[in-house]
Amino acid sequence: MSRFWSDLVAALTPYTPGEQPRVEQLVKLNTNENPYPPSPAVLAAIRADTGDGLRLYPDPEAGALKTAIAQRYALDAAQVFVGNGSDEVLAHTFCALLKHARPILFPDVTYSFYPTYCGLYGVDYRPVPLDAALRIDPEDYAGENGGVIFPNPNAPTGRLLPLEAVRRMLDLNPDSVVVVDEAYIDFGGESAAALVPEYPNLLVIQTLSKSRSLAGLRVGFALGQAPLIEGLERVKNSFNSYPLGRLAIAGAVAAMADEAYFERTRQAVIAGRERLTTGLESLGFEVLPSAANFVFARHPAHRGESLAAGLRAQRVLVRHFRQPRIEDYLRITVGTDAQCERLLEVLEALCA
Repeated sequence: MSRFWSDLVAALTPYTPGEQPRVEQLVKLNTNENPYPPSPAVLAAIRADTGDGLRLYPDPEAGALKTAIAQRYALDAAQVFVGNGSDEVLAHTFCALLKHARPILFPDVTYSFYPTYCGLYGVDYRPVPLDAALRIDPEDYAGENGGVIFPNPNAPTGRLLPLEAVRRMLDLNPDSVVVVDEAYIDFGGESAAALVPEYPNLLVIQTLSKSRSLAGLRVGFALGQAPLIEGLERVKNSFNSYPLGRLAIAGAVAAMADEAYFERTRQAVIAGRERLTTGLESLGFEVLPSAANFVFARHPAHRGESLAAGLRAQRVLVRHFRQPRIEDYLRITVGTDAQCERLLEVLEALCA
């Protein structure tokens, strides 16, 4: 510990991202990256914007991108906020909309960045247990609180909360902001974006990292009524008034425009998820119903930690969480057919 650290820094428990090792012939199924490349239109747009204009600051409002996102979801540009990946958008959300006297609520098994943000911004929170089947029950979120946030589909479980259940969550919390973190919604769910005009307390957060194959570009966005978006803009403009670079804006606009490529690769991931689920079940795994680009699975006869270690020894990476209730589960990204076949081959030998 450095003697120059502030008390806040000394007390923080930083988020631990999935490994990004530089190992040849690695089957990397631990960070939920899309197995398919970005749209060719994205690469063309980035190349076209790599000229003299890079010496100039980008548009601080990212107006072209906000317009593209607004058109995609039938909203106004004033109802769109953009940032460096959904993690930055989430950070601004915790600061702008979730820092209140009462504790915020989120699932006990969920995206582990949430308690990290609470520590960073001094936000009190109360984890709400998932039910016995690792599902979110909106009725558990009734009562006074400083806000509600949850991923949909949930991470790492992959379970989806149907849109009517999201509506129920909003109806139960009319005086609190309800943040729906939709990083994986395109792989099997219905976005709550359609509810934005109806609910002033709803903020929907998405990313282009997963379904648009742009994890390396870092683009995320939020959808909500104008007062919520203004709160995020106030924080952003007090922190970094130029969050997205010119290349990120150009690539993201192109990604939003290429609906045909998005749909084709999205459906390919969904089909791959079903094949992976069938393969795991044939080996005796219990696989939770997933609406994401990953599955959450456990084997009744083998510890999750030992399976993860055995896979790693064979150059196959998956995500294992040393956390109560889920310590025997593996979170496995849907990769290419070849990657998933290799995973299943190694697991068959480990489970024999």
